[in-house]
Amino acid sequence: MRLALRGLRLPLPRFTLEVDLELHGRVAGLFGPSGAGKTSLLELIVGLRRPTQGSVHLAGRRLTDAAERSFVPPERRRIGYVPQDGALFPHLSVRRNLLYGAPHGDPTGEGKNRLAEIASVLEIESLLDRGIAGLSGGERQRVALGRALLAAPELLLLDEPFAGVDRPLRGRILPVLARIRDDLRVPMLYVSHEPEEILALCDEALRLERGRIVAHGAPAEVLASTTTSRAAAGSPS
Repeated sequence: MRLALRGLRLPLPRFTLEVDLELHGRVAGLFGPSGAGKTSLLELIVGLRRPTQGSVHLAGRRLTDAAERSFVPPERRRIGYVPQDGALFPHLSVRRNLLYGAPHGDPTGEGKNRLAEIASVLEIESLLDRGIAGLSGGERQRVALGRALLAAPELLLLDEPFAGVDRPLRGRILPVLARIRDDLRVPMLYVSHEPEEILALCDEALRLERGRIVAHGAPAEVLASTTTSRAAAGSPS
């Protein structure tokens, strides 16, 4: 991905989110304590919030620039966003939920082929004609991922996609995300609290604390530095 977050500033109730960095890896893992500003940062990128300062560029396209008063609306950013709750439409079938993300909702031609490809990667072909109410937590997550992917995004934002999913099911879904990374070649910014997920999926990692990036680099190095700093903080002086 080529995601540039330059001088971003967003006042929040308990602190101000301030981020200045560029991401170049295929999958960047974002982690940190609850309430650190991770979701707010994703919302700045996708266009659900506007910063008081700074800019967002994706693949050379300017999406937000506070100084220039430039702002591309979320639906034109070509960013797939999967929030923690998935935000599926309960009155639509799995197929219609998926096609909601497709341009013009077109189920024919190229759109039909892409639906089949994504349903295969996510292993949800057998669910297409079912309703949402009867799906398991893991199935809902895969449908939400599929809807985001059908929009042909240049970037996929995943906000704790395994929240509320038990560990065995996480182990089955993680390879699905790896297939999205490797087969569909969609770059991702992935929020997680689990170090093993960051190590398995990501090629760069960020740690956010109280609105600021306190570590950025290779996942193993960032996680090791986080463990060291925690141990130092807990040791007697």
